[in-house]
Amino acid sequence: MLLAGGIIVILTFALIIKKIEARLVLFLAGVIMCLIGGLPGDIMKAFMKAMTNNSLVPTICSVMGFSYVMKLTECDQHLVQSISGVLKKGRTVLVPLSFFLTWWISLAIPSAAGCSAAVGSILIPTLIAAGVHPAMAAATVLAGTWGSAISPGNAHNPFVADLAGTDMMTVIINETPASVIASFACIAVMTVYAVLMKEGASEERREAYLASLEKEQHHDLHDFKVNPLRALVPLVPLLLLILGSKQVAVLPEMSVALSMIIGVVLGLLVTWSNAQEVCKNFFDGMGSAYANVIGLIVCASVFTTGMAAVGLTGALTEVMKGSQSAAAAAGTFGPFLIAVISGSGDAAAFAFNGAVTPFAESFGMSIMDLGSLAQIAGAMGRSMSPVAGAAIICAGLAKVNPMEVSKRNALPCLAAALVLMLFL
Repeated sequence: MLLAGGIIVILTFALIIKKIEARLVLFLAGVIMCLIGGLPGDIMKAFMKAMTNNSLVPTICSVMGFSYVMKLTECDQHLVQSISGVLKKGRTVLVPLSFFLTWWISLAIPSAAGCSAAVGSILIPTLIAAGVHPAMAAATVLAGTWGSAISPGNAHNPFVADLAGTDMMTVIINETPASVIASFACIAVMTVYAVLMKEGASEERREAYLASLEKEQHHDLHDFKVNPLRALVPLVPLLLLILGSKQVAVLPEMSVALSMIIGVVLGLLVTWSNAQEVCKNFFDGMGSAYANVIGLIVCASVFTTGMAAVGLTGALTEVMKGSQSAAAAAGTFGPFLIAVISGSGDAAAFAFNGAVTPFAESFGMSIMDLGSLAQIAGAMGRSMSPVAGAAIICAGLAKVNPMEVSKRNALPCLAAALVLMLFL
């Protein structure tokens, strides 16, 4: 079964790279693996669970609904045009700045999917409008989401603290310097890639983007007059999420969906748009999100369930656990690899930290260092996985194949994981 599962996984990624409909490929691969594993009942369990995910569905659908309303009211264009001058002058640092902005915001919004949706809905269109290649724009935001690994809101940090017999902030303070150094390594490699492949901001792509919008909206955006109030509206949901986070706590904590609805209402009031059209576009956006983004997540869930059914995920985890003689390498690249394949860094990190980390001192490492290494590496692996929810969200916002995003993050995330292992 393991051999069959491995072949199916390789074929799945190969077909996605060839741009075969990703939902079809992932779903069929998952079904075949569940049947081979003798667990056909798990197919619909995974399908239904992903369809009704209580956190992802309202988050992603409300974000996409909000983005549709911003497009209708042209608030998104007011924001883009208001900073276009700054972006034009600072094009060489646009990709690294966007990465670090996402990385630090993810400390306040530790959910990778939630951060991708909230930040990506603003940054990805802005980057594309500035002339950054759409796949690179999505990759920049996705790569930045692993900053949540050192957030107090990350469930792994208190878990590691409990294993080490210390408090959570001690764990975070211990892992932060190495994580910051790794973040610089990540964006350095990504920036070099963007320059060498000529996917950074360019005037030609910016002009092409403006031309497509002018054709769609039937007016000249070069003479666009920015309204400061309209330009601020797309930022409101993000500001509400940051100020209401547990780490900042200036405002009461609120959900992503509520912040997006507040943004929609504010956009309606500021622009005096037709309320019926605003409502229609909001729900059209929600429907599009469910069909294109949630649909892909549902099929990815069936795929990862199939991997578990044939024992592939368990086998990879056991190999990782058995590498105690090279604890640092196993703690880094074990969770990293499984996160890339499965789209989740949590399962691999919890498995490793539960089975191996308590014995860290017997092979020359501290529990705190090994535990942090495993959970941060898992987050990095998730940031280059084409089947991770955050990757699918970013790809959907940029309107590109998730595999295109993943391959741009491969070297940056690998470099970050290696640097983390060396410095932690």
